[in-house]
Amino acid sequence: MQDGGKRSAPLLRYYSFGFSQFVTGARKYRNMKSDNQSFSGDPPKAFILLGVSDRPWLELPLFVVLLLSYVLAMLGNVAIILASQLDPQLHSPMYTFLSHLSFLDLCYTTTTVPQMLVNMGSSQKTISYRGCTVQYAVFHWLGCTECILLAAMALDRYVAICEPLHYAVLMHRALCQQLVALAWLSGFGNSFVQVVLTVQLPFGGRQVLNNFFCEVPAMIKLSCADTAVNDATLAVLVAFFVLVPLALILLSYGFIARAVLRIQSSKGRHKAFGTCSSHLMVVSLFYLPAIYMYLQPPSSYSQEQGKFISLFYSIITPTLNPFIYTLRNKDVKGALRRLLARIWRLCGR
Repeated sequence: MQDGGKRSAPLLRYYSFGFSQFVTGARKYRNMKSDNQSFSGDPPKAFILLGVSDRPWLELPLFVVLLLSYVLAMLGNVAIILASQLDPQLHSPMYTFLSHLSFLDLCYTTTTVPQMLVNMGSSQKTISYRGCTVQYAVFHWLGCTECILLAAMALDRYVAICEPLHYAVLMHRALCQQLVALAWLSGFGNSFVQVVLTVQLPFGGRQVLNNFFCEVPAMIKLSCADTAVNDATLAVLVAFFVLVPLALILLSYGFIARAVLRIQSSKGRHKAFGTCSSHLMVVSLFYLPAIYMYLQPPSSYSQEQGKFISLFYSIITPTLNPFIYTLRNKDVKGALRRLLARIWRLCGR
Protein backbone atom coordinates (compact mmCIF):
# COMPACT_ATOMS: atom_id res chain seq x y z
CA MET A 1 0.00 0.00 0.00
CA GLN A 2 2.81 2.36 0.76
CA ASP A 3 4.45 1.56 -2.57
CA GLY A 4 1.11 2.23 -4.34
CA GLY A 5 0.78 5.52 -2.50
CA LYS A 6 4.31 6.51 -3.50
CA ARG A 7 3.63 5.65 -7.13
CA SER A 8 0.34 7.62 -7.18
CA ALA A 9 1.80 10.77 -5.56
CA PRO A 10 3.71 11.93 -8.69
CA LEU A 11 0.57 11.33 -10.74
CA LEU A 12 -1.48 13.45 -8.36
CA ARG A 13 1.13 16.20 -8.47
CA TYR A 14 1.22 15.96 -12.29
CA TYR A 15 -2.56 16.25 -12.64
CA SER A 16 -2.70 18.98 -10.00
CA PHE A 17 -0.01 20.97 -11.85
CA GLY A 18 -1.78 20.42 -15.17
CA PHE A 19 -5.11 21.58 -13.75
CA SER A 20 -3.53 24.70 -12.21
CA GLN A 21 -1.88 25.53 -15.55
CA PHE A 22 -5.23 25.09 -17.28
CA VAL A 23 -6.92 27.47 -14.81
CA THR A 24 -4.11 30.02 -15.18
CA GLY A 25 -4.30 29.81 -18.97
CA ALA A 26 -8.07 30.23 -18.91
CA ARG A 27 -7.74 33.32 -16.74
CA LYS A 28 -5.10 34.80 -19.03
CA TYR A 29 -7.28 34.11 -22.07
CA ARG A 30 -10.26 35.75 -20.37
CA ASN A 31 -8.19 38.81 -19.41
CA MET A 32 -6.72 39.04 -22.92
CA LYS A 33 -10.19 38.81 -24.40
CA SER A 34 -11.45 41.51 -22.03
CA ASP A 35 -8.46 43.73 -22.87
CA ASN A 36 -8.96 43.22 -26.60
CA GLN A 37 -12.64 44.07 -26.32
CA SER A 38 -11.76 47.18 -24.35
CA PHE A 39 -9.09 48.06 -26.90
CA SER A 40 -11.29 47.64 -29.93
CA GLY A 41 -14.74 48.69 -28.85
CA ASP A 42 -15.16 50.11 -25.37
CA PRO A 43 -14.63 53.88 -25.07
CA PRO A 44 -12.41 55.21 -22.27
CA LYS A 45 -14.17 56.20 -19.07
CA ALA A 46 -12.47 59.60 -19.06
CA PHE A 47 -10.08 61.81 -21.00
CA ILE A 48 -7.12 63.77 -19.68
CA LEU A 49 -7.06 67.38 -20.92
CA LEU A 50 -3.44 68.49 -20.92
CA GLY A 51 -4.06 72.21 -21.37
CA VAL A 52 -0.78 73.84 -20.27
CA SER A 53 0.36 71.01 -17.99
CA ASP A 54 3.68 71.01 -19.85
CA ARG A 55 4.07 74.69 -18.88
CA PRO A 56 3.13 74.78 -15.16
CA TRP A 57 4.21 78.41 -14.81
CA LEU A 58 1.40 79.40 -17.22
CA GLU A 59 -1.44 77.81 -15.25
CA LEU A 60 -1.96 80.53 -12.62
CA PRO A 61 -1.81 83.54 -15.01
CA LEU A 62 -4.07 81.71 -17.48
CA PHE A 63 -6.50 80.80 -14.69
CA VAL A 64 -6.77 84.48 -13.70
CA VAL A 65 -7.22 85.61 -17.32
CA LEU A 66 -9.90 82.98 -17.96
CA LEU A 67 -11.77 83.80 -14.76
CA LEU A 68 -11.79 87.55 -15.47
CA SER A 69 -12.74 86.99 -19.12
CA TYR A 70 -15.58 84.69 -18.13
CA VAL A 71 -16.97 87.19 -15.62
CA LEU A 72 -16.72 90.01 -18.19
CA ALA A 73 -18.33 87.85 -20.87
CA MET A 74 -21.23 86.98 -18.55
CA LEU A 75 -21.79 90.59 -17.44
CA GLY A 76 -21.44 92.11 -20.92
CA ASN A 77 -23.67 89.62 -22.72
CA VAL A 78 -26.34 89.60 -20.00
CA ALA A 79 -26.39 93.43 -20.11
CA ILE A 80 -26.94 93.43 -23.89
CA ILE A 81 -29.70 90.80 -23.63
CA LEU A 82 -31.51 92.80 -20.93
CA ALA A 83 -31.11 96.09 -22.81
CA SER A 84 -32.36 94.55 -26.07
CA GLN A 85 -35.40 93.05 -24.37
CA LEU A 86 -36.34 95.92 -22.04
CA ASP A 87 -35.54 99.05 -24.07
CA PRO A 88 -38.21 99.94 -26.70
CA GLN A 89 -35.60 101.68 -28.87
CA LEU A 90 -33.78 98.37 -29.38
CA HIS A 91 -36.76 96.38 -30.66
CA SER A 92 -35.53 96.40 -34.26
CA PRO A 93 -34.36 93.27 -36.19
CA MET A 94 -30.69 94.20 -35.74
CA TYR A 95 -30.96 94.04 -31.96
CA THR A 96 -33.06 90.88 -32.07
CA PHE A 97 -30.12 89.21 -33.79
CA LEU A 98 -27.69 90.86 -31.37
CA SER A 99 -29.55 89.52 -28.31
CA HIS A 100 -29.42 86.00 -29.79
CA LEU A 101 -25.70 86.43 -30.47
CA SER A 102 -25.16 87.48 -26.85
CA PHE A 103 -27.16 84.49 -25.55
CA LEU A 104 -25.14 82.22 -27.85
CA ASP A 105 -21.87 83.68 -26.52
CA LEU A 106 -23.05 83.06 -22.96
CA CYS A 107 -23.67 79.40 -23.77
CA TYR A 108 -20.40 79.21 -25.73
CA THR A 109 -18.25 80.27 -22.80
CA THR A 110 -20.22 78.28 -20.23
CA THR A 111 -19.73 75.10 -22.28
CA THR A 112 -15.95 75.20 -21.92
CA VAL A 113 -14.62 77.73 -19.41
CA PRO A 114 -15.92 76.28 -16.09
CA GLN A 115 -14.37 72.90 -16.93
CA MET A 116 -11.08 74.61 -17.84
CA LEU A 117 -11.07 76.52 -14.55
CA VAL A 118 -11.72 73.34 -12.56
CA ASN A 119 -8.91 71.48 -14.35
CA MET A 120 -6.42 74.33 -13.90
CA GLY A 121 -7.26 74.56 -10.20
CA SER A 122 -6.73 70.85 -9.49
CA SER A 123 -4.16 68.13 -10.10
CA GLN A 124 -6.70 65.88 -11.85
CA LYS A 125 -7.28 67.33 -15.31
CA THR A 126 -9.93 64.89 -16.47
CA ILE A 127 -13.34 64.97 -18.09
CA SER A 128 -15.68 61.99 -18.31
CA TYR A 129 -16.40 60.39 -21.68
CA ARG A 130 -20.03 61.53 -21.56
CA GLY A 131 -19.02 65.00 -20.41
CA CYS A 132 -16.55 65.21 -23.30
CA THR A 133 -19.23 64.12 -25.80
CA VAL A 134 -21.71 66.70 -24.51
CA GLN A 135 -19.03 69.37 -24.59
CA TYR A 136 -18.02 68.95 -28.23
CA ALA A 137 -21.65 68.40 -29.27
CA VAL A 138 -22.80 71.71 -27.73
CA PHE A 139 -19.62 73.52 -28.79
CA HIS A 140 -20.08 72.64 -32.47
CA TRP A 141 -23.81 73.32 -32.31
CA LEU A 142 -23.16 76.84 -31.05
CA GLY A 143 -20.27 77.46 -33.46
CA CYS A 144 -22.33 76.56 -36.52
CA THR A 145 -25.29 78.57 -35.21
CA GLU A 146 -23.07 81.65 -34.87
CA CYS A 147 -21.88 81.30 -38.49
CA ILE A 148 -25.44 81.50 -39.80
CA LEU A 149 -26.50 84.16 -37.30
CA LEU A 150 -23.66 86.44 -38.42
CA ALA A 151 -24.79 85.94 -42.03
CA ALA A 152 -28.36 86.92 -41.03
CA MET A 153 -26.99 90.07 -39.37
CA ALA A 154 -25.10 90.92 -42.59
CA LEU A 155 -28.35 90.52 -44.54
CA ASP A 156 -30.06 92.89 -42.10
CA ARG A 157 -27.31 95.51 -42.64
CA TYR A 158 -27.58 95.09 -46.43
CA VAL A 159 -31.33 95.75 -46.41
CA ALA A 160 -30.97 98.68 -43.97
CA ILE A 161 -28.36 100.48 -46.13
CA CYS A 162 -29.20 99.39 -49.67
CA GLU A 163 -33.01 99.24 -49.34
CA PRO A 164 -33.81 101.70 -46.50
CA LEU A 165 -37.33 102.53 -47.76
CA HIS A 166 -38.33 98.86 -47.80
CA TYR A 167 -36.52 97.86 -44.61
CA ALA A 168 -39.62 97.56 -42.41
CA VAL A 169 -41.45 95.51 -45.05
CA LEU A 170 -38.56 93.19 -45.92
CA MET A 171 -37.10 92.61 -42.45
CA HIS A 172 -40.36 91.92 -40.66
CA ARG A 173 -40.61 90.14 -37.31
CA ALA A 174 -41.65 86.77 -38.77
CA LEU A 175 -38.63 86.70 -41.12
CA CYS A 176 -36.26 87.50 -38.26
CA GLN A 177 -37.71 84.66 -36.18
CA GLN A 178 -37.40 82.29 -39.14
CA LEU A 179 -33.74 83.25 -39.69
CA VAL A 180 -32.95 82.76 -36.00
CA ALA A 181 -34.73 79.37 -36.00
CA LEU A 182 -32.84 78.36 -39.15
CA ALA A 183 -29.54 79.24 -37.46
CA TRP A 184 -30.25 77.18 -34.33
CA LEU A 185 -31.69 74.17 -36.22
CA SER A 186 -28.85 74.14 -38.77
CA GLY A 187 -26.30 74.22 -35.97
CA PHE A 188 -28.05 71.33 -34.24
CA GLY A 189 -28.10 69.29 -37.48
CA ASN A 190 -24.38 69.84 -38.03
CA SER A 191 -23.59 68.88 -34.44
CA PHE A 192 -25.78 65.77 -34.61
CA VAL A 193 -23.94 64.43 -37.68
CA GLN A 194 -20.54 65.14 -36.11
CA VAL A 195 -21.47 63.46 -32.82
CA VAL A 196 -22.89 60.33 -34.51
CA LEU A 197 -19.62 59.86 -36.43
CA THR A 198 -17.27 60.80 -33.59
CA VAL A 199 -18.77 58.52 -30.91
CA GLN A 200 -18.08 55.52 -33.15
CA LEU A 201 -14.33 56.19 -33.26
CA PRO A 202 -12.15 53.73 -31.30
CA PHE A 203 -9.36 55.23 -29.24
CA GLY A 204 -7.33 52.12 -28.45
CA GLY A 205 -6.76 53.08 -24.84
CA ARG A 206 -5.64 56.59 -25.74
CA GLN A 207 -6.95 59.08 -23.20
CA VAL A 208 -4.71 62.14 -23.39
CA LEU A 209 -6.10 65.13 -25.32
CA ASN A 210 -3.59 67.89 -25.95
CA ASN A 211 -6.27 70.56 -25.63
CA PHE A 212 -8.14 72.70 -23.11
CA PHE A 213 -11.51 71.11 -23.92
CA CYS A 214 -13.07 68.50 -26.19
CA GLU A 215 -13.73 69.31 -29.85
CA VAL A 216 -14.15 67.19 -32.96
CA PRO A 217 -10.74 67.74 -34.69
CA ALA A 218 -8.92 66.81 -31.49
CA MET A 219 -11.06 63.66 -31.09
CA ILE A 220 -10.39 62.63 -34.70
CA LYS A 221 -6.67 63.19 -34.15
CA LEU A 222 -6.75 61.00 -31.03
CA SER A 223 -8.48 58.04 -32.71
CA CYS A 224 -6.48 54.94 -33.64
CA ALA A 225 -8.75 54.02 -36.59
CA ASP A 226 -8.99 55.16 -40.20
CA THR A 227 -10.70 58.57 -40.00
CA ALA A 228 -11.13 59.25 -43.73
CA VAL A 229 -14.94 59.36 -43.44
CA ASN A 230 -14.75 61.73 -40.46
CA ASP A 231 -12.24 63.95 -42.25
CA ALA A 232 -14.36 64.13 -45.40
CA THR A 233 -17.61 64.76 -43.50
CA LEU A 234 -16.01 67.50 -41.41
CA ALA A 235 -14.58 69.14 -44.54
CA VAL A 236 -17.95 69.11 -46.34
CA LEU A 237 -19.88 70.43 -43.34
CA VAL A 238 -17.30 73.15 -42.70
CA ALA A 239 -17.40 74.19 -46.35
CA PHE A 240 -21.17 74.44 -46.17
CA PHE A 241 -21.64 75.99 -42.73
CA VAL A 242 -18.54 78.22 -42.64
CA LEU A 243 -17.66 79.18 -46.19
CA VAL A 244 -21.21 79.64 -47.52
CA PRO A 245 -22.25 82.08 -44.72
CA LEU A 246 -18.88 83.84 -45.07
CA ALA A 247 -19.43 84.21 -48.83
CA LEU A 248 -22.90 85.70 -48.18
CA ILE A 249 -21.41 88.12 -45.64
CA LEU A 250 -18.70 89.27 -48.07
CA LEU A 251 -21.25 89.59 -50.88
CA SER A 252 -23.55 91.67 -48.66
CA TYR A 253 -20.72 93.98 -47.68
CA GLY A 254 -19.65 94.31 -51.30
CA PHE A 255 -23.10 95.71 -52.12
CA ILE A 256 -23.03 97.82 -48.95
CA ALA A 257 -19.66 99.35 -49.87
CA ARG A 258 -20.90 100.20 -53.36
CA ALA A 259 -24.03 101.83 -51.93
CA VAL A 260 -22.09 103.79 -49.29
CA LEU A 261 -19.61 105.14 -51.83
CA ARG A 262 -22.53 106.61 -53.78
CA ILE A 263 -23.59 108.71 -50.77
CA GLN A 264 -22.60 112.33 -51.43
CA SER A 265 -22.07 113.62 -47.89
CA SER A 266 -19.10 112.43 -45.87
CA LYS A 267 -21.25 112.47 -42.72
CA GLY A 268 -23.71 110.06 -44.33
CA ARG A 269 -20.89 107.73 -45.43
CA HIS A 270 -19.36 107.79 -41.96
CA LYS A 271 -22.71 106.95 -40.35
CA ALA A 272 -23.34 104.09 -42.79
CA PHE A 273 -19.90 102.60 -42.25
CA GLY A 274 -20.28 103.06 -38.48
CA THR A 275 -23.38 100.86 -38.40
CA CYS A 276 -21.43 98.04 -40.09
CA SER A 277 -17.99 98.33 -38.46
CA SER A 278 -19.00 96.53 -35.25
CA HIS A 279 -20.42 93.59 -37.15
CA LEU A 280 -17.34 93.40 -39.40
CA MET A 281 -15.03 93.30 -36.37
CA VAL A 282 -17.08 90.49 -34.78
CA VAL A 283 -17.08 88.55 -38.08
CA SER A 284 -13.28 88.90 -38.34
CA LEU A 285 -12.69 87.77 -34.75
CA PHE A 286 -14.90 84.72 -35.21
CA TYR A 287 -14.15 83.60 -38.76
CA LEU A 288 -10.36 83.96 -38.97
CA PRO A 289 -9.57 81.45 -36.17
CA ALA A 290 -12.41 79.15 -37.30
CA ILE A 291 -11.11 79.05 -40.88
CA TYR A 292 -7.60 78.21 -39.66
CA MET A 293 -8.92 75.47 -37.38
CA TYR A 294 -11.41 73.73 -39.64
CA LEU A 295 -10.20 74.26 -43.20
CA GLN A 296 -7.22 71.99 -42.71
CA PRO A 297 -7.59 68.18 -42.58
CA PRO A 298 -7.84 66.95 -38.97
CA SER A 299 -5.12 64.39 -39.74
CA SER A 300 -2.67 67.30 -40.27
CA TYR A 301 -4.15 69.30 -37.41
CA SER A 302 -1.51 70.76 -35.06
CA GLN A 303 -2.83 70.32 -31.54
CA GLU A 304 -0.18 72.58 -30.02
CA GLN A 305 -1.27 75.57 -32.14
CA GLY A 306 -4.90 74.52 -32.33
CA LYS A 307 -5.51 74.47 -28.60
CA PHE A 308 -4.52 78.13 -28.19
CA ILE A 309 -6.59 79.19 -31.20
CA SER A 310 -9.53 77.25 -29.74
CA LEU A 311 -8.98 79.11 -26.49
CA PHE A 312 -9.10 82.42 -28.37
CA TYR A 313 -12.46 81.94 -30.08
CA SER A 314 -14.06 80.12 -27.14
CA ILE A 315 -13.44 82.87 -24.57
CA ILE A 316 -11.73 85.98 -26.00
CA THR A 317 -14.20 86.53 -28.86
CA PRO A 318 -17.36 86.15 -26.70
CA THR A 319 -15.79 88.50 -24.14
CA LEU A 320 -14.97 91.20 -26.71
CA ASN A 321 -18.27 91.07 -28.64
CA PRO A 322 -20.38 93.04 -26.08
CA PHE A 323 -17.71 95.74 -25.78
CA ILE A 324 -17.36 96.06 -29.55
CA TYR A 325 -21.10 96.62 -29.96
CA THR A 326 -21.32 98.87 -26.90
CA LEU A 327 -18.38 101.17 -27.65
CA ARG A 328 -19.25 101.69 -31.32
CA ASN A 329 -23.04 101.94 -31.09
CA LYS A 330 -24.78 104.98 -29.61
CA ASP A 331 -28.14 103.19 -29.35
CA VAL A 332 -26.69 100.36 -27.29
CA LYS A 333 -24.76 102.79 -25.05
CA GLY A 334 -27.91 104.82 -24.46
CA ALA A 335 -29.95 101.68 -23.69
CA LEU A 336 -27.32 100.46 -21.22
CA ARG A 337 -27.32 103.84 -19.46
CA ARG A 338 -31.10 103.70 -19.13
CA LEU A 339 -30.89 100.10 -17.90
CA LEU A 340 -28.30 101.01 -15.25
CA ALA A 341 -30.40 104.01 -14.17
CA ARG A 342 -33.44 101.75 -13.81
CA ILE A 343 -31.45 99.21 -11.75
CA TRP A 344 -30.08 102.03 -9.59
CA ARG A 345 -33.59 103.32 -8.90
CA LEU A 346 -34.78 99.83 -7.99
CA CYS A 347 -31.85 99.31 -5.63
CA GLY A 348 -32.42 102.72 -4.04
CA ARG A 349 -35.97 101.89 -2.98
